[in-house]
Amino acid sequence: MKNEKWFSIIEALLFTVGDEKATLEQISAALELSLQETKECMEEFQTFYAQSERGMSVLEIAGGYQLATRKEYSEYIKRLISVPTHQSLSQAALETLAIIAYRQPITRLEVEDIRGVKTDRALQTLVAKALVKEVGRAEGAGRAILYGTTDDFLAHFGFKTLEELPPLPEEFYEEEVEKEADLFFEKMNE
Repeated sequence: MKNEKWFSIIEALLFTVGDEKATLEQISAALELSLQETKECMEEFQTFYAQSERGMSVLEIAGGYQLATRKEYSEYIKRLISVPTHQSLSQAALETLAIIAYRQPITRLEVEDIRGVKTDRALQTLVAKALVKEVGRAEGAGRAILYGTTDDFLAHFGFKTLEELPPLPEEFYEEEVEKEADLFFEKMNE
């Protein structure tokens, strides 16, 4: 197959778009191929997937392409989904959740400023577990997503309302006041 070198890239592209679809134009731009070359490559890719023993198939729907699980494996997928998972949260997810709980509504960047590290993965986990959700958009450039806790968060931790959250330690408030004072004096000196 002349286009076999592109198959892994196409597979990665379709996996990345997930439930969305990737149009021929988008795939063509990503591969830096002409539309005709991309179409031929996609046809070969679909044939390859149809004839292989993979658990996925390539669907062409509404002017785009999408990876989907094969129908013959639906019973196995149902069994997997019905198995309850009791995975605990990672330290990063717990830290992120605590920051959101006490500071909501808050943007991802604000959480990262407090933690000092990226929080993308932890935030995705919290959203997937329905402990955190999008609660709005911040004002200003970019209109960043604001996150807050959910009713599932309250139920999971046994709270009726957010007011039942335990108070933060005294040293936290002192550090915050000190940081805010430093920023204030820096602005005054400029």
